[in-house]
Amino acid sequence: MAAAAAAKALLRPSATTPDLSPRFPLSSSSSSYLPFRASLSRSSFLGLRLADSANSKISALCRRSARNTGLRIEAAARPTVLVAEKLGEAGLALLREFANVDCSYNLSPEELCAKISLCDALVVRSGTKVTREVFEASKGRLKVVGRAGVGIDNVDLHAATESGCLVVNAPTANTVAAAEHGIALLAAMARNVSQADASMKSGKWQRNKYVGVSLVGKTLAVMGFGKVGSEVARRAKGLGMHVIAHDPYAPADRARAIGVELVSFDQAIATADFISLHMPLTPTTAKIFNDETFAKVKKGVRIINVARGGVIDEDALVRALDNGIVAQAALDVFTVEPPPKDSKLVMHENVTVTPHLGASTVEAQEGVAVEIAEAVIGALKGELAATAVNAPMVPAEVLSELAPYVILAEKLGRLAVQLVAGGSGIKGVKVVYTSARDPDHLDTRILRAMITKGIIEPISSVFVNIVNADYTAKQRGLRISEERILRDSSPEAPLDSIQVHLSHVESKFASALSDAGDITVEGKVKDGIPHLTLVGSFSVDVSLEGNVILCRNVDQPGNIGRVGRILGEKNINISFMSVGRTAPRKQAIMAIGVDEEPDKETLQKIGETPAFEEFVFLKL
Repeated sequence: MAAAAAAKALLRPSATTPDLSPRFPLSSSSSSYLPFRASLSRSSFLGLRLADSANSKISALCRRSARNTGLRIEAAARPTVLVAEKLGEAGLALLREFANVDCSYNLSPEELCAKISLCDALVVRSGTKVTREVFEASKGRLKVVGRAGVGIDNVDLHAATESGCLVVNAPTANTVAAAEHGIALLAAMARNVSQADASMKSGKWQRNKYVGVSLVGKTLAVMGFGKVGSEVARRAKGLGMHVIAHDPYAPADRARAIGVELVSFDQAIATADFISLHMPLTPTTAKIFNDETFAKVKKGVRIINVARGGVIDEDALVRALDNGIVAQAALDVFTVEPPPKDSKLVMHENVTVTPHLGASTVEAQEGVAVEIAEAVIGALKGELAATAVNAPMVPAEVLSELAPYVILAEKLGRLAVQLVAGGSGIKGVKVVYTSARDPDHLDTRILRAMITKGIIEPISSVFVNIVNADYTAKQRGLRISEERILRDSSPEAPLDSIQVHLSHVESKFASALSDAGDITVEGKVKDGIPHLTLVGSFSVDVSLEGNVILCRNVDQPGNIGRVGRILGEKNINISFMSVGRTAPRKQAIMAIGVDEEPDKETLQKIGETPAFEEFVFLKL
């Protein structure tokens, strides 16, 4: 439950806030970020809303926060899911239990753009192009794109990230099916099965023409040692083949565990009798098998591709087949699908082809449908999907442990930005994490995202989540640096404290400035509840919920009573109070939590109280 609550905070938007500052696009002629302008008035503080990180059993704090801000844990209206390509019935059934499902197939780009503004989620296979225009046409409503399969080259990930839209795929359900199809093509090609079949059906009996080659003892190079590639390797080993692999990201111990040696790209293609492609299509891998590559392969090599057509330069492959450098090819994928009817590659006598059937088994189709439906539903609920491709993957156990710190991080960001004086530009944010754990073992990506969310959302109409936090910060010229400090304390808790420093800014509450001149706030988690523990150089102990009034005053008797009387006259309930001071009868900071929102007249009376030197009202 804790992990789910934290994930919801990462993905769900806060309640709508007014756009309190102008847009600040990057200058096309500037190589550095422009200052992120924070122009806030006191009245703007009253309109802030807490992000929906509630629906958690971490603490009563989260539930009360949701009630206080009027947020509902579940939306009253069912979300709408557009299924743009055929999906297995099991997956559709799951989606229909949760959402309104619109199955509209074979949409033109214009039709898709016309529909998408009414949809919260989009499910596609490989045929639908989800372009920047689609995300722009959604007008911010589209929350998740589900790719029913592995490859996501038909989705503009950059545009999705900019808009804060999560992209999920279904990488596991069709793994075995794709691997089996790769092995089927390998064997069929080696024994000329499709050519012999066509020959017999044309009335011929040509045993001598279709003599094949054996697989036993041959070297297979698996190019891309991910889920499918490793499954192909396992099966090829069972056929008696010697398997090598190339993958710059695969761990050598995983390869060794199944008897596979990881080698360089050039070594793999130069020594292999068979090459099986299992790499994604990226700018780096596009047409990676070209004339130059084919010039380095072992003469007479046989190539299998059940990955992506674009990784092969198809014209170069035809030339390699014609001159005998490549003996045969077996292809399930093509640069353009379907390929032209007069394609020289498809019609080549030494090429075996299938129409993208890698995932086309009954079991795989149903499995993919269920996997993508579950991922889409989870994302719509605000959960981080394990198959998200444009957000950092955070293990469930880590997310559960960090859950209260996720809430703390956003609230510290919201508090800090409210302390900035109008017109000040936030040029830099420094986040300091203290922990008893090795800094290398502390994953702070989600915490950084939530601090970014807390700083940007209150003064902008932009929705920020873990998907687009870094991008949004960069676009607004907000530099965020992180420091991890090892502290001698209990290693049971992942963090001892989080500090947020806003540098080179003016503060409307001068006491929030540290000795270095930064607005500084610090928080800790106590018994699962986020607490504010430091403002500037003053130590406090404040539960971070609802509304907070910070006052700097001369430390003398009667101050608490005076403030209490002013609030009581307006029937404003005090939920907590904390006082931090430099020394007896010197300077002190009073932190007062209130259930209701004081009006301007009440706040003015507090400010006019004798011995009170400054105050600020904050809504968390």
